[in-house]
Amino acid sequence: MFAAVRPDAWELPLFVHVLGAVMLVGTLVVVFAMSAAAVRGGDGAAVLSRLSFRAMVIGVLPSYVVMRAGAEWVASEEAVDDEWAWIGIGYMTSDVGLLLTLIAIGLAWRASRRGTPARAVMVLAAVLLLAFAVAIWAMTTKPE
Repeated sequence: MFAAVRPDAWELPLFVHVLGAVMLVGTLVVVFAMSAAAVRGGDGAAVLSRLSFRAMVIGVLPSYVVMRAGAEWVASEEAVDDEWAWIGIGYMTSDVGLLLTLIAIGLAWRASRRGTPARAVMVLAAVLLLAFAVAIWAMTTKPE
């Protein structure tokens, strides 16, 4: 029912935030799949490692920026109460998510230079997906 009374001025910032979040989760799924395929081995493991790194840099990082910029834009449009649990969960997962994303990018870069699969990138992508799933749950259910 909250969305039914939302002012029109929030629609574009909220759309940008949700678009960034969807792109972020989608690109993380791609990174996880490519990293898992690289870990399985085979002829294309080195190529998949390089593609995983590129997907992190070209997909995940810009998606994070769009998601976070949209979140801050929404927060500036409305009176956000920082004491709401779902706001805290969103900020916590995005801040920790950025740190884990930067670590994963560094590890993916290292693996792409060596031509070896990066198991740690696969694990970090899975952890990020779980964390962002919790954030999506918090944003949609809005626990108090």
